[in-house]
Amino acid sequence: MNETINLFLLALLGSLIALFGGVIFLFNRTLSSILEKYSVPFAAGVLVTVSLVGLIPESEQEIGEVTYWIVLASFLGVYLFEHLFFGIHHHGDGEDHHEVKDSSVGLVIFGDTIHNFIDGVAIGASFMISPNLGLITALSTFLHEVPHEIGDFGILLKAGWRNSKILLVNIFSSLTTIVGAFLVYFFNSNDYLNGSLMAVSAGVFLYLGASDFLPKIKEQKLHRIKSILPLILGSIIIILTLLIIPHES
Repeated sequence: MNETINLFLLALLGSLIALFGGVIFLFNRTLSSILEKYSVPFAAGVLVTVSLVGLIPESEQEIGEVTYWIVLASFLGVYLFEHLFFGIHHHGDGEDHHEVKDSSVGLVIFGDTIHNFIDGVAIGASFMISPNLGLITALSTFLHEVPHEIGDFGILLKAGWRNSKILLVNIFSSLTTIVGAFLVYFFNSNDYLNGSLMAVSAGVFLYLGASDFLPKIKEQKLHRIKSILPLILGSIIIILTLLIIPHES
């Protein structure tokens, strides 16, 4: 397979394939509840580890110490964007309310679309540095998108949306991951820009893992062991993947 097919499959893994996690919510609430509960700490471990151990070192190799300034700016930028305008991630927001406002639903969809696009940029930039690093980034995207999609599906269901409409909207939203990946691939051949985009992605992933998924664990009121073990497991899997799969540029 050529490069474009490989990149397409990786972007597909991080978008439409992860969308099936949300589909589970539509057909089996019990299973999706279990999946969301334990996949949230797992995703937190994945995001923080792939950011600190995977993306940041590779970015530094490409652009030097400016990596850390970009990571910091991205981390703070996402925080300001989320709190001044709306949330990029909404894991179960509004689940304790009987009604969900139409305006909130629109923001959830728009924020989800932006997030999916950023995932695609991360996959594309990583792939341009090393196809194997692109695989690791796509895998981490898939692992954190599953609980995200379940949360979004829950919001739209509580807003009174039909299953078919929920699925269709989320498919179109997920396609922006593929768009983001190929925009980087076709319009960027600059290693410095690739390294910068990886640093941006690292900042976003670090923010989502530390400020979104980790606090959600506490809200779920899981037993300490049941929350710690998936967190550690997610981290270990990414570390082993980085060690096993060569990804040097």
